[in-house]
Amino acid sequence: MAKLSKDDLIKAVEEMSVLELADLVKALEEKFGVSAAMMAAPAAANGSAAASDAEPKEEQTVFNVVIASSGANKIAVIKALRELVPTLGLKEAKDLVDAAPKEVITAVNKKTAEEAKTKLSTAGATVELK
Repeated sequence: MAKLSKDDLIKAVEEMSVLELADLVKALEEKFGVSAAMMAAPAAANGSAAASDAEPKEEQTVFNVVIASSGANKIAVIKALRELVPTLGLKEAKDLVDAAPKEVITAVNKKTAEEAKTKLSTAGATVELK
């Protein structure tokens, strides 16, 4: 029997009917003492185990503080924002508060983000951490 190349083998499989493919799979399983279901099960189990292991480890460490709405007391929110970001001038802080929803602090750790959220919320703003 002549040795088939991988491309020739793929072409031959493409030309088979579903029944012929089923017979081929059965013959390969008998010849090599394995089953397609046996081979798929460990791969699926490993994939789901890896996914479940990865989920708990992915804790967010960098946050963005977003003012969703400024609330009724814009002046207090502007003052709180200027305390948190001292480089902002009065106009820039007002523009940020008026443009809500808007990111006001980016790429900070959880503690800083929580402190900013508390301060802005106390001033009357609706704040989200992303």
